Amino acid sequence: MDDLAFDDLKLFARVAALGTLSAVARERDVPVSQVSRALARIEATCGARLIHRSTHGLALTPEGQTFLDYCQRLSGTLEALQGEFAEQAREPSGLVRVAASTVIAQYLLLPSLSGLNDRHPSLRVELEVSDRLSDMARDGIDIAIRTGTVLPETMIARRIGSLGRALYAAPVYVDRHGLPANPGELHRHRLVTNTAATNLNHWPFVIDGEAFTLVADGFWRTNDTGLAANMVVQGLGIGRLGMVAARPLLRAGKLVPVLAGFVDPQTVPIYAVTASTRQRLPKIRACIDYWADWFADEAPETITPS
Repeated sequence: MDDLAFDDLKLFARVAALGTLSAVARERDVPVSQVSRALARIEATCGARLIHRSTHGLALTPEGQTFLDYCQRLSGTLEALQGEFAEQAREPSGLVRVAASTVIAQYLLLPSLSGLNDRHPSLRVELEVSDRLSDMARDGIDIAIRTGTVLPETMIARRIGSLGRALYAAPVYVDRHGLPANPGELHRHRLVTNTAATNLNHWPFVIDGEAFTLVADGFWRTNDTGLAANMVVQGLGIGRLGMVAARPLLRAGKLVPVLAGFVDPQTVPIYAVTASTRQRLPKIRACIDYWADWFADEAPETITPS
């Protein structure tokens, strides 16, 4: 395999992750034909069919899965080597792919990016936004920002903050429907729930010193935390939102708290998660260090790094 370059390994890994040649071509800003020729050359060099093509898309052959495993390991080793030299230059650089939920991306990461650029102008960030947990290896994710997640042994998590949740409604909703006096009255109201992260539909309260959990039955439902927040802001119903996302909306008069005397915020840790083989890369350490500092400085009421 003398003719294979490290870029071939990266290209094959992205083909396996994205599932189509056109997606890889768009990501690299090259013609699809160029990606197709590169894949054919890789297969010819390996002397094996690595990708099975059909009308339903692309699928790895057994040989392709073996090749992908080596691609990921060798690419990680190369990045680590490059990182060692970059560390000596003391200026992290390169592209960092970051996965986060819609609300964390919008209310935590997005406002932080200009400061990250000021501190490390050679770093570029690609945000992968979804409420579903990503497969970091498959999706090529460098850092995942997660809350209270159980992690596999191959991952390293650094706690960079904490996040609580509470109930909110828009003033227009309150004008039309009023506010519940206690959790038992919520069944009379229109609730906004999440179909992707169903654990967020378990609304915890403390009533007379006793813990109580209501499984919210959504009148309005969505698989996106950002859209759920917007539904609440639009006055469609009562929703359980991250306090850090709600804070600026409260100040702007777009939201009011609901059942504040009963809600248990159940503060959970916020982690920056990365693969154990990549945690020493300067570009990854630089991002995580910056976000730990930024969360502590910019969101002290709801986020406290430890």
